[in-house]
Amino acid sequence: MSDGIMKRMGMIFRAKANKALDRAEDPRETLDYSYQKQLELLQKVRRGVADVATSRKRLELQLTQLQQQSSKLEEQGRKALSLGREDLAREALTRRAGVQQQVQDLEVQYQQLQGEEEKLTLASQRLQAKVDAFRTKKETIKAQYSAAQAQTQIAESFSGISEEMGDVGLAIQRAEDKTAQLQARAGAIDELLASGALDDPSGMRKDDISAELDRMSAGSDVELELARMKAELGGGSAPTPAIEQGQPQAAPQPAPQQNPYQAPQDQRPHEG
Repeated sequence: MSDGIMKRMGMIFRAKANKALDRAEDPRETLDYSYQKQLELLQKVRRGVADVATSRKRLELQLTQLQQQSSKLEEQGRKALSLGREDLAREALTRRAGVQQQVQDLEVQYQQLQGEEEKLTLASQRLQAKVDAFRTKKETIKAQYSAAQAQTQIAESFSGISEEMGDVGLAIQRAEDKTAQLQARAGAIDELLASGALDDPSGMRKDDISAELDRMSAGSDVELELARMKAELGGGSAPTPAIEQGQPQAAPQPAPQQNPYQAPQDQRPHEG
């Protein structure tokens, strides 16, 4: 594999990785992380100030002890000289000179530590001010970012260009398409069945002649049942359902009417 192909693959990989990182990065988390690091740095500076102040305090105690020792040696030398012991006085003054040298050295270190302490204290104060300012700016940026993100999401929801709304829109479109397809299919099948182009496999559908005959039969059954009920209410007998036997039904004969001018015949039997 040539170097050109390797370089190109490396560039593509870095570009995709950079895009993925940019997509995954949340500015609010980055700001919080930076603020945390600044707090850690401020804590280290404060700890350094405390360590320098502790060392300065120790030097102060040592200086106080050496100064007390120097004063004591000086007093001992005077007392020995007053007693005529010049040799003891010389020894006391010699020791006092050594103590004074230590005092001078410690005073130099003390001044250096005091200067370092002042510098660290000033740096700590400045860093504290920067951290406070960064915290204020951080919270402002986070609030602005959250507001912008919410506005963008609302705008995308209204416009329908967001990923979630796009998925919902596609689902609705698919449902509408399937519904329209099913409705069209059902309508087509109904038209084909009505025209007779398709046979009903269930055997429930009948042609027009069968349907008409069924309607006539149902009507005749109703008329026969109605006549039977009338005969029962009138005390007569129900007519013979001739239509069921395939014979025409005879019309009922009217009862003979009696002449009002004719004398009624005696229907009683003659006595023997």
